[in-house]
Amino acid sequence: MLPATFKLCAGISYRHMRNMTGLQKNALVALHHELNRLAGPGPSSWINHVRRRSSLLSSRIIEQEGLNEAELSYVKQGEDALNKAISILSDQDGWTVETVAANGDKVLSKVLPDIGKVFKLEVMLEQPPDSLYEELVGNMEQMGDWNPNVKQVKILQQIGQDTMVTHEVAAETPGNVVGPRDFVSVRCAKRRGSTCFLAGMSTQHPNMPEQRGVVRAENGPTCIVLKPCAEDVTKTKFTWLLSLDLKGWIPKTIINKVLSQTQMDFANYLRHRMAAHAPMEMASVAC
Repeated sequence: MLPATFKLCAGISYRHMRNMTGLQKNALVALHHELNRLAGPGPSSWINHVRRRSSLLSSRIIEQEGLNEAELSYVKQGEDALNKAISILSDQDGWTVETVAANGDKVLSKVLPDIGKVFKLEVMLEQPPDSLYEELVGNMEQMGDWNPNVKQVKILQQIGQDTMVTHEVAAETPGNVVGPRDFVSVRCAKRRGSTCFLAGMSTQHPNMPEQRGVVRAENGPTCIVLKPCAEDVTKTKFTWLLSLDLKGWIPKTIINKVLSQTQMDFANYLRHRMAAHAPMEMASVAC
């Protein structure tokens, strides 16, 4: 039975058969069933690994079934942004400290050959990752209510559970040193165990062409990582990778200062937002 199962799975590797989602699901179900039979009461580690991978792939096929070519393209862009951001954050070498606040909030930077200068914010927040994830993802369109650096965030298109295309309008800096900018981004929201990710990069969307009087800037890869603190899981290690091209004729010294300050400001605004919500959440629990 197993050789026949692998032949069925191998068949979906051919280009003309890859889009036949029914065949893909049948193959993966058959493989999963066969692995269960082989595993018996004490499955080996390789069988467990392949079983997990086949279950994950089967879930992704089911989730993506029914998406058109444009939607699948956005999904891929979001996943590419996430993978690139994780790769950047995983490399601990070469980071230079830009600024450190009295409370320990820190912004670092490094220059990457294919991207340019990227910034990394590292802070500790008093809320658990789930609460922050709900605010930053579930309440994304309300960000302009509490972050003065953002005028508006609008979801242009939701694609499945994990991917969305957004339009963000950034406020001009004091003195209009940096005028109004906007971004069209594809965002990928993922959970891996107890860690949450919100990655993104610039894209294009037919419902949001460039706006008159606003410079269309570019971002990406960007990524917010929410990881529970090892010493106290009610707290979160918050990391934000930021990569922006603001466009226009702006000196790099000003751009560097604006971006690092924007990250520091964001941490403080988010703290105030979550602190303001805490009494309401406690009252809701009490009721």
